[in-house]
Formats: sequence, C-alpha cells, structure tokens
Amino acid sequence: MVSRRLEKPVSLRYNACPMAIPAKDFVSLLQDAGFDFFTGVPDSTLGGIIATLIERRVYIPAVREDEAVGLAAGAYMGGRIPAVLMQNSGLGTSLNALISLNLIYLQPCLLLVSWRGHDGTDAPEHLVMGQVMTKLLDLVRIPHRTVRAEAVREDVGWAGQVFMSQRIPVALLVPKGVLS
Repeated sequence: MVSRRLEKPVSLRYNACPMAIPAKDFVSLLQDAGFDFFTGVPDSTLGGIIATLIERRVYIPAVREDEAVGLAAGAYMGGRIPAVLMQNSGLGTSLNALISLNLIYLQPCLLLVSWRGHDGTDAPEHLVMGQVMTKLLDLVRIPHRTVRAEAVREDVGWAGQVFMSQRIPVALLVPKGVLS
C-alpha cells in the first residue's frame, strides 16, 4: 500500500461565517489540504468549483461519474490525492465502482457531491435522491458530512483525516447556496 499524507495545513482566506463560500476559496482550501487531482462531471451547484479547477488546469472532465471514480483510483495508485465532483444523482451511477473498487481495494477519494433536493424543493427528478442520499451513503459505509459555510475548514479537515486514516471514499455533501 502506498503511504501518503496530506502535507499542507488547512487555511482560509476569509472570515468563516454563515454566508456562501467563494468557489475559489473552497478550491484553495482543498489544494492546501493536499488534494491535487480533480475529476468529475458538469453540475450547476459545483459549477464555480469546476470553473476554478479548469482555470487552474487541474481538472480532468469525465463522461460519467463511474468513469470519474475510476480515474481517481488510477490517480491515487499513481501517488495523487484525488477528488471526484458529482451531483447526487450521479452517486447512484457510481455506486458499483465505489463498492467494488474503492471500498474493497482501499482506494480513497474525496467525493464532492452536490445535494440536489436537500430541502425538499427542487426539480422532481432530484427529490428522491435528495431524501435518501445520506441513508444510501450510510448503507454502503461511506463516511459523509454536509459542508457548512461556518465550519468549512473543519469539514475539509475531517474529510482529509478520514481519507488518510481509513483509505476509503469520503463524501462532502454540498447543498445549494453554500458556494458562491
């Protein structure tokens, strides 16, 4: 097993408060924590993060969420610290890869999952997954935490700690409005 650790201390460039987090600051926080490989599929909630990653030339787009999970596993085996960006509906698409590759063979990745249907209001196709997502993650034993603007440093730190100590996927759930 490859031994790695997240190198840099987590720092923020703004005063944490219960308002939206600028996407550029969130990406800097992830990079400062050691995450250095980013892949995923387009998503409007995570759009600012994806745009920032593209601008910084550190994002590899994927066609499907399970492909992104496979790319992240390869990146991890190559010595990188990967993050996969997806909408919660894509979590369903990626479950087989997460269970049969990442969980069984201890291939960690950070899952940044936009939580569509979080508050019960969204397009109808997002409501069911919005209601069951945390239960689904619990069922497949993927640790998760909901990103909160006032505790973003702790949330990312928690994800990094679980990522490295358990060597399994860990999810940060991003409700609409947390990022700007």
